[in-house]
Amino acid sequence: MWTVPEPKEIIRRSTLEVEKMSLVDGDCAPKSAGDARDVPGEVPRTQDVIQTLDRTISNLEMELASAKATQESMLHGAAGAPVPEPTGKRKHFMVVGVNTAFSSRKRRDSVRATWMPQGEKRRTMEEEKGIVIRFVIGHSATPGGILDRAIDAEDRKHGDFMRLDHVEGYLELAAKTKAYFVAAVSTWDAEYYVKVDDDVHVNIATLGNTLARHRSKPRAYVGCMKSGPVLAQKGVRYHEPEYWKFGEWGNRYFRHASGQLYAISKDLASYIALNQHVLHKYANEDVSLGSWFIGLDVEHVDDRRLCCGTPPDCEWKAQAGNACVASFDWSCSGICKSADRIKEVHQRCGESENAIWNAEF
Repeated sequence: MWTVPEPKEIIRRSTLEVEKMSLVDGDCAPKSAGDARDVPGEVPRTQDVIQTLDRTISNLEMELASAKATQESMLHGAAGAPVPEPTGKRKHFMVVGVNTAFSSRKRRDSVRATWMPQGEKRRTMEEEKGIVIRFVIGHSATPGGILDRAIDAEDRKHGDFMRLDHVEGYLELAAKTKAYFVAAVSTWDAEYYVKVDDDVHVNIATLGNTLARHRSKPRAYVGCMKSGPVLAQKGVRYHEPEYWKFGEWGNRYFRHASGQLYAISKDLASYIALNQHVLHKYANEDVSLGSWFIGLDVEHVDDRRLCCGTPPDCEWKAQAGNACVASFDWSCSGICKSADRIKEVHQRCGESENAIWNAEF
């Protein structure tokens, strides 16, 4: 009887090592011709899956931001707007905020007399078409003073104001714009939120039809896109104190919508509401809004019908079947002497009175 010595060349492997070797052997096994042909076809399919997942994640992030903004507004209120009821919030198509000032009573009356429905027609438009229109204004430096009381009296008469917890002032337009979107999101659940100046003529039905075409874009930023020069010289209109942030002297701003009229989708308005305390304000309101969307997956929609000129420009376009959404004079950043001229613009470039009632959004 004797023991047989073990061969030195044989290596004992653990069960885990054997499994690892099996995996390696499987990966190294020769592929069939059919498998090789499948590899190129898998690449585009994999890319499609990745893109779909990216869009899904992006949409979920925006929905989460919207839900958080709604929760914050219900718990704490936002920009002085009334806290909405937790349930039964009606769906609207768009909210149009008309930016106005204490000294603009004549402008407001001219808007009421032209493109903004009044009384029962305005309420019917809200109920049947889901379109809300309000003049947007804050309060004076001395709350409860003569200026605020005048607006209160005007609101009792017309019921078409949206009051913000904001001190009025030309240099505070960026803060006012932010406060408007925050308050509008907390008050109305709409697909779009629009800001327009009170010296601009608007065709409401044409505006609605234009925005309805972009429903497939969850983060739409619609307006007349521009990229003006960054003005570093003090004392000039639209001076930018933070000009150095935009690079060398003579540089231009990033692309953004002109401030006379623009619209943003619900997701973007909710984003502003959620991040209102960390969004930087530049000297110019339209530049500030554009800066808030840099770095986001936003669809910039450049539509020149949102910045037509006054007659004959808008009149020619209407006759050619390309009706304008908004009309104003670039030289005045609005209709020059709008309180006196907007009626003429409405007569020559306005849509028919029944256009809004025949429209389907």
